[in-house]
Amino acid sequence: MLRSEFVQQQIRTFNRRQLLRSSGLGIGSLGLQSLIADDQKQSESSGPHFEGKAKRVIHFFLNGGPSHVDTFDQKPQLQRFSGKSVPTNLLTERKTGAAMPSPFRFRQYGESGLPVSELFHQTARHADKLAVIRSMHAEVPNHEPSLMLMNCGDSVQPRPSAGAWTLYGLGCENQNLPGFIAMCPGGLPIKDTENWQAGFLPGNCQGTWLDTQHTEVSRLIENIDHPQISSPQQQRQLALLQRMNLAHQKNRTDPRLEARIRSFELAFRMQRDAAEAFDLSSEPEHIHQLYGEGIHARQTLIARRLVERGVRYVQLWHGAGQPWDNHSGLEAAHRKLAGQIDQPIAALLTDLEQRGLLEETLIIWGGEFGRTPTVELAADGRPQSGRDHNHWGFSVWLAGAGIRGGTTFGATDDLGFKAVESPTSVHDLHATILHCLGLDHRRLTYRYAGRDFRLTDVHGKVLTPICT
Repeated sequence: MLRSEFVQQQIRTFNRRQLLRSSGLGIGSLGLQSLIADDQKQSESSGPHFEGKAKRVIHFFLNGGPSHVDTFDQKPQLQRFSGKSVPTNLLTERKTGAAMPSPFRFRQYGESGLPVSELFHQTARHADKLAVIRSMHAEVPNHEPSLMLMNCGDSVQPRPSAGAWTLYGLGCENQNLPGFIAMCPGGLPIKDTENWQAGFLPGNCQGTWLDTQHTEVSRLIENIDHPQISSPQQQRQLALLQRMNLAHQKNRTDPRLEARIRSFELAFRMQRDAAEAFDLSSEPEHIHQLYGEGIHARQTLIARRLVERGVRYVQLWHGAGQPWDNHSGLEAAHRKLAGQIDQPIAALLTDLEQRGLLEETLIIWGGEFGRTPTVELAADGRPQSGRDHNHWGFSVWLAGAGIRGGTTFGATDDLGFKAVESPTSVHDLHATILHCLGLDHRRLTYRYAGRDFRLTDVHGKVLTPICT
């Protein structure tokens, strides 16, 4: 389209609202735009609040709730009470019976002597890098609200995720890749995609989901190649689209327009650069052997390549198809699930350290809650050889930048029912994650619907004993 034709088309589409805005209501419109601009300015992030140790985050999220008493919270007393009824007044989602000892052996690892079960014996080689929080607690024993709480800081209303807040606070170091990527083989139900949403934050903070069950880059990233036109032609097309979008945006104040324009630009840049980031064929054979085989080995190696390239927040979902929600047959299911990620996690810690990246990358491991130390009962009262949901106490660990390794924080009671020493809320965990990134959780706010929101709401305290 010639320039004169484009101008004429703009004149023909000049509607009544635009006429009023530019004439009689022009002064009022200018005043409104000024107020909105001031409001948006208050919401803009100004970067880190202080020098944080971490620049990036890799979050292993174990969907379904791994058992803390079978992984990182050894409870010898369970063996003593095996098969016996134990007193508790804590409500869980389903009825449970006698105490159920862990079927897995624990050993002490590293100079710290951190007890870790055989399920994560390879990760345990890095025990002196881990800070295990044993006193986590959530709000309810149900998956969906606990998933949202752990990922977005609110169990009731969908809110921006921790990854979105991180990207909002620090921005992205690589303008040709998304700043927040969630890798989840096969995906999750539609409602669960709220866990990597931007919410009311700017649209460019939205997490980009990748289906890592695919190995071909063309299937891993949708529409990575244009099926009809060449790259130069597509670049000309994008330039025209940008001019039209900017003309449309000129007299409007909706921030969603800016986010949409940026999404077109990012999509084109990804077509050029993302293929290289997700192509593992350039990695040497010894690196492939280090990470092992399977989907989760592959996506963990991709995570390392992404943080190398400046992606700010990478979330690796595990258990989407077969979750850690083992109400029955826990021993076999937990052993299989841990076997899929133990080697990749250990490999990532080794790989990041040897590349000098661990000192600026924060690693997080955990699920939405833990499991009961008592056996779950079927409807007829028979033991199920599994454990029910337990939001009263569970474990999460952190490692890498800003974390004092070889430490434990808090404790559950002797049987592992409830956090009793230094109870730690999800808000406390989020405050600590942001602290490691150089962000004060009380100052990282966004004005929406007349109030200032933050990831930690009106709660949260930094766990200074595990921070360097």
